[in-house]
Amino acid sequence: MSGQVHVAVTRRIRAECIPEFERELNAFASRSLADPRSRGVQLLYPAPGSGSREYGILRSFAGPADRDAFYASAFYREWIASVEHMQEAAPVFREVEGLEAWFREPHHAMPPRWRMALLTWAAVWPVSMLVPLLMGPLLPKSLPLFVRAGFISAGIVLVLTWAAMPLLVRAAQPWLHPKPSSPPRP
Repeated sequence: MSGQVHVAVTRRIRAECIPEFERELNAFASRSLADPRSRGVQLLYPAPGSGSREYGILRSFAGPADRDAFYASAFYREWIASVEHMQEAAPVFREVEGLEAWFREPHHAMPPRWRMALLTWAAVWPVSMLVPLLMGPLLPKSLPLFVRAGFISAGIVLVLTWAAMPLLVRAAQPWLHPKPSSPPRP
């Protein structure tokens, strides 16, 4: 059985096409979530005021077969045809694994693994304490321990995926990607 696959795609968009591309991208991402092969999508927009026109799409699949089928689908090919003229160059595809999936930024190198691990720990620790505290009273006491643990761990994963990690990664950008120090002046 293959593990989950994460694909990061970076697209550089022509300045005059940005509003149209953003509309198309949002509609495509929303519709693509109904595809049974897709396990999620995250859109990365250029930072306001950065002057960047690079857009990132991080998409997850259950495995390589689902990834290949999605990218070969008529649905995907039609979207590509509708936005191809908006791009300055061919998109860049990159498969990401493990912690990289949280930290992938189109215009930054990957941060050191120790920083990714430390930031992940900083998110998991409070979430793993808060979710059981909030969910515990809502679950029937008659449920077997392994079923209760399953619900609580699902809650932890949901909070990490859609709230804690995106917020923490965004807040920690200066630490994850520090600007190089300038050389001393003579």
